[in-house]
Amino acid sequence: MPSAGHDADARRHDLAASHHPGLVLLALAMGGFAIGTTEFATMSLLPCFARGLSIDEPTAGHVISAYALGVVVGAPVIAVLAARLSRRTLLIALMAVFAVANVLSAFSPSYGWMLAFRFLSGLPHGAYFGVASLVAASLVPPDRRAQAVARTMLGLTIATIVGVPLANWIGQAVGWRWGFGVVGLLALLTVALVWAFAPNDRPHPQSSPLRELGALKRRQVWLTLGIGAIGFGGLFAVYTYVASTLMEVTQVSPAMVPVVLAVFGAGMTVGTLACAWAADRALMPSVGGILLWSAAALALYPLAAGNIWAVSAVVFLIGCGGGLGTALQTRLMDVAEDAQTLAAALNHSAFNAANALGPWLGGMAIAAGWGWTSTGWVGAALALCGILVWGAALLDDRVTNARLATACAGD
Repeated sequence: MPSAGHDADARRHDLAASHHPGLVLLALAMGGFAIGTTEFATMSLLPCFARGLSIDEPTAGHVISAYALGVVVGAPVIAVLAARLSRRTLLIALMAVFAVANVLSAFSPSYGWMLAFRFLSGLPHGAYFGVASLVAASLVPPDRRAQAVARTMLGLTIATIVGVPLANWIGQAVGWRWGFGVVGLLALLTVALVWAFAPNDRPHPQSSPLRELGALKRRQVWLTLGIGAIGFGGLFAVYTYVASTLMEVTQVSPAMVPVVLAVFGAGMTVGTLACAWAADRALMPSVGGILLWSAAALALYPLAAGNIWAVSAVVFLIGCGGGLGTALQTRLMDVAEDAQTLAAALNHSAFNAANALGPWLGGMAIAAGWGWTSTGWVGAALALCGILVWGAALLDDRVTNARLATACAGD
């Protein structure tokens, strides 16, 4: 009788044979491009829509928080409630909602409506990336899963280089509302591409909300999410305040800020590809290595902040640490067992928790009078804390495997 692993390999072979993996990955990456553009461009358009909605900038910042809250809430809720839907159908529905929500954001008549529409925009974010990663991994052999997931994530990283400056330019030239409208059009393009190229799969016959909730019973799932929620916070601690640091410490002109942010995006792109290659060869050692890399790069940031060339190089190195997301996404596929969708979606809830934790701690350090560059030390500390969680995950794995070995020997 064929094994479950043999059946999975057969399904993977059938999918790859009937659908060109490159076109499927392109369709999935387009969704990541749309999501990445709106997530990061909202920060750069903040002064524009603050004026347009007649609110101050600190109040406008709550709009960004509303989106992040939508991601954290939407990822697990959608993954559980949509357990019986096919992945292709779910991806199309998520991008359709994302398109509508961004178009509504463009027409927001008031601050209150803007908050509501940005929360709605955030709901599909985590579930989309989680399901897209599972689809991408299903198209290739097991030893290339991380690289397939990385190609899906490239849409997000390339958005930081191309999409964000483009949306910002459009927002400055013809109005901030067009910045959100363009994202809505990109999401509709994604709907069309996924409909045309994604495999028309069938949900597992035993899929159910309760089965997905089973992921929450597994320690390794929580430990993997903890690595991301804490260890990834360091990157956000620096990225959030890098523009202010460049102008206040490096003392560059405002025109140089987008250039350095694009350098960060280039680092994320290189890191995503390189870390995925390493993760396909040694997954957990790669996770530990990425965290060590991030800790070192973040510690260099305060030392390099006085010189534009040095700080640009370090920002590139920090961006390379963004490859952690792909490695952890692949790790969750291994430890989630039969609750793949929820675990994959929760990965992005964890990253948005990091997006809240890092800037909060970095802001506390700045407010305490430690200076703009103190965010680098905060970031390095968070990366090192992530290594502690990674070590706990390794130890738990070894203890569990030793117990299983002892039980098998006893039988």
